[in-house]
Amino acid sequence: MNKNYRLSRTKKPTLADVAKLAGVSLGSASRALSVPEQVKPTTLEKVNQAVSQLGYIRDGSARALASRRTHTIAAIYPTLNNPIFAQSTHSMQQALWDRGYQLLIASHEYHTQDELPIVRATLERGVDGIIMVGTDHSEEVFSILSQLNMPYVLTWSVDDSHYPYCVGISNFDASYELAQYVIKHGHTRIAICGGPIENNERSRGRRNGILTAAAHAGIEVPEKWMTIQPFSYKGGRQGLRELWALDDRPSVLFCGTDLQAIGALYECQMLGIRVPEDLSIVGFDGMEEATMVHPKLTTIRIPADEIGSRAALLMLELLAGHSPAAERPIKTVIIPGESLGRV
Repeated sequence: MNKNYRLSRTKKPTLADVAKLAGVSLGSASRALSVPEQVKPTTLEKVNQAVSQLGYIRDGSARALASRRTHTIAAIYPTLNNPIFAQSTHSMQQALWDRGYQLLIASHEYHTQDELPIVRATLERGVDGIIMVGTDHSEEVFSILSQLNMPYVLTWSVDDSHYPYCVGISNFDASYELAQYVIKHGHTRIAICGGPIENNERSRGRRNGILTAAAHAGIEVPEKWMTIQPFSYKGGRQGLRELWALDDRPSVLFCGTDLQAIGALYECQMLGIRVPEDLSIVGFDGMEEATMVHPKLTTIRIPADEIGSRAALLMLELLAGHSPAAERPIKTVIIPGESLGRV
């Protein structure tokens, strides 16, 4: 470190100032900030000390102009009000940050008509790629990405798509497996509290997986036992109230998310409904919160952390100009709980 170097407080520090204070070449300083893993630890330490001492901040616009890269990846979620997405975002951010990229997050809160304007606004800010949730997006969204030759990765689902870069589960297969598990407990009076199925292949896959497993077991699910509610605690509570108001009641309630299932469990406590003696409740997602309620929720775990990190690494492969192999569906695991009883 060059201890004799001084910089005027009125001058904005430059990379050349960092290099001079650190006692390294301009190229070494640039590499230390851009690809720190490619420089010697002693050099990296000197440069980081100089950056800290000078308060140097790289000019992002100039850097992007020179490299034609912003080193920013956008992730567009249907909502930020679900803890399962927070897990995925965390692992995605860590994987990108470790490789010199930032994550920009946006949400349309299930207002699918707002997705295209959000995608446009995100692209106008300047990003190198976009990660989206689900495979069901408008033709306009796919068209604008194609026109700009913008790399994109789809997450959480592989249903209803032949796109090779989908990192997620088969919601249909997972729900089919979960329904088989429940049916083996003797349940034939099946109800479903799911989310809107329009423009949401995840909701469709989960609902259709349950209905198909039921049909294969010779079980019919009446329309009156299928309710569509928001993916929230409130949605689960409302769905439970509607179903329990019927004269003819189910023995088990499948919820589209753990949020709905936890809401339904709470409403059962409010109404004096015993779980699982009077009604069994099953969730979907495998949230940590599902293990903290009483009774513990039976659900199926989606590996949210793995989805986030794999999506990030796949995006970086695409940005590097590689042609990765098509992704395979990620396995899910049934988590048994006391909320599911035998008939």
